Amino acid sequence: MTIPDHTHSHPDGLDSSSLKKIHEHHMRHKRRIKTRVVMVQTALLLVLFAVWEIAGRLKWIDVLLFSYPAKIFSQIWGDMISGELWTHLGVTVGETAVGFLLGTLVGTLLAVLIWWSPFLNRVLDPYMVVFNSMPKVALGPIFIVMFGAGFTAIVVTTLSITVIVTTLVVYNSFSEVDSNLIKVVRTFGGTKSQVFKRVILPASYPAIVSTLKVNVGMAWVGVIVGEFLVAKSGLGYLIMYGFQVFNFTLVLSSLLIIAVVATGMYQMVVYIEKKLLKHR
Repeated sequence: MTIPDHTHSHPDGLDSSSLKKIHEHHMRHKRRIKTRVVMVQTALLLVLFAVWEIAGRLKWIDVLLFSYPAKIFSQIWGDMISGELWTHLGVTVGETAVGFLLGTLVGTLLAVLIWWSPFLNRVLDPYMVVFNSMPKVALGPIFIVMFGAGFTAIVVTTLSITVIVTTLVVYNSFSEVDSNLIKVVRTFGGTKSQVFKRVILPASYPAIVSTLKVNVGMAWVGVIVGEFLVAKSGLGYLIMYGFQVFNFTLVLSSLLIIAVVATGMYQMVVYIEKKLLKHR
């Protein structure tokens, strides 16, 4: 007697070939949607720059204050050719990278520490909430007095923003892990370190990786604030210098560069996130 082969069947009656076709169709649909989104985003950006350019050339706006794209790109190109841009960009990107990496690392370690010790969590909780609500610009002068007017003060200003945010987000992800999973490990005699290693950390991994994306923006905010206060080089310094000499084209060109580089860093983190989560 011949026995029907159900090894490749699906509960809904679909074979593997049909499922593969459905999956391919779904992926093609997702790619089409993504392409449309990118096209619309690009079109909106081009329209914005075109309207801005026309408004500037026809004097619909105050060119002294708002400039227009042709002048801004000319400013950027001139600074690139002279080499001045690369010096300031390198300083700011270096400070941002250090603040980003240290903020993520220290914030995650602090989240682990307060999860490990509920007593310490209760002690530190009001301090973290208060510190997180304080305007970091007001703390900048204190950091300058403590660490001097330079790289360290700027990085510490960045850490004052990134560390607390990272700690709160990661700790909340630890706290939201299903308590039943913890009970299972405890029932089989698991220690606290085993609970953390086998339950808490794996369940919180997506939240930790997603925190990287938040920290990219936070790190840029911290560095620019620090450079406003103390720097003698960097993109934040160029912005302040542009305001002082009423060169708003320099200000806007620096802001545009920050937007482009910050977007690039964010996309790098998104790419790393996808790769890490894919190989979990």
